Amino acid sequence: MTPIIGAGFLGIEHFTPPWDVFFLPLFNLLVLLHNVPFFDFALAIIVFTIVIRTVLAPLFIRQIRSQKEMQRMQPLIREVQRKHKGNRQKVSEETMALYKEHGVNPAAGCLPVILQLPILFALYQALIRASNIVTLTPEQVASDTFTQLRSSLDGIVQVAGSTTQFNAPISGPCDLPQFTESAFSHFLPLNCQLIDPIKLSEPINTTVGWLLGLDLARIDHVFALPLFGGFALSLLAVIAAILQFVQVRMTSTKPIPDDPTSGMTSTMTYTFPLLTIVWGGIFPSGLILYWIVYTGYLVVQQFLIMGWGNLFPLFGWAPSWAPSADGGTAPAPRPKRVETTDAPANGSQTSNPSSPASGGDRDTARPANRKQGRSKRRGKKR
Repeated sequence: MTPIIGAGFLGIEHFTPPWDVFFLPLFNLLVLLHNVPFFDFALAIIVFTIVIRTVLAPLFIRQIRSQKEMQRMQPLIREVQRKHKGNRQKVSEETMALYKEHGVNPAAGCLPVILQLPILFALYQALIRASNIVTLTPEQVASDTFTQLRSSLDGIVQVAGSTTQFNAPISGPCDLPQFTESAFSHFLPLNCQLIDPIKLSEPINTTVGWLLGLDLARIDHVFALPLFGGFALSLLAVIAAILQFVQVRMTSTKPIPDDPTSGMTSTMTYTFPLLTIVWGGIFPSGLILYWIVYTGYLVVQQFLIMGWGNLFPLFGWAPSWAPSADGGTAPAPRPKRVETTDAPANGSQTSNPSSPASGGDRDTARPANRKQGRSKRRGKKR
């Protein structure tokens, strides 16, 4: 039995650790922004995203600088590959040694995505909870648990035209035993997890007029193209996928043969955008709107730190305003070229008449900084 910890803090009547440590602050912030005058649910999500993005900015700045250092290391990695060509194990060992020497973590590009997962899940739960609609299976509707819940909690109303969707109440008891089951946890009244200043008196309106009536608590049905099996291609998800591709491409390094880290980065460049498109047909459109704003903010931040990075050339196209193929970053230091005065490799002699081998005058073969007068005196002396 999990004890309820934190109940009573500023009017919060239900707190279940450890998940509510992540969920409740985000849920309260989202509802607080929604209650701001002239704010709708879309603007609340946009401002919410900017706030979260700003709080996590120091971590992402460190990650971007690490990616920039990896780009500068590319000449060194290519030299390791040339030196140990054919020995993949040696190339991998030497490459990892270079990363360690320069203090670079090759997996740092995955860190922001990993950190986003708890926030995404918490926001998903907040959107579902804010929509005030709970979807059950026919078996769950017919269960004794749901019958007991409806008898103990007033305000559960069946959605018109549906046999498996119900509206959860705004207020009511917060400690019913049925709330411990995941299938019925979303029937927990909203005010049970909100602080006193922002407790609701009516359901949150998740439909946004300036988005052509898009319901952010549901899967995109306004900017979507039906494909097959009930799956729809969301335009919002496509925009999010493009931004995701640009963001990963800017910080990714150029592919290096025999380098497993390079191969992983290249795969990630295309995998995450494709997953984003799939998510657009599964998750509420409010979550996709959050992803658009979040990734767009990250692209701007990366551009301010490292320019376009390795975004160009893009499928063979490099615009005139792109600084260079390497994103304008300073190249890694190269070894100094040692110039020698050895004869050409083929052993041929030059046609310089001052060369002794060509029969030229010995005086003209002397260094140019020797004075003319001394040459003449030495000639007379001879």
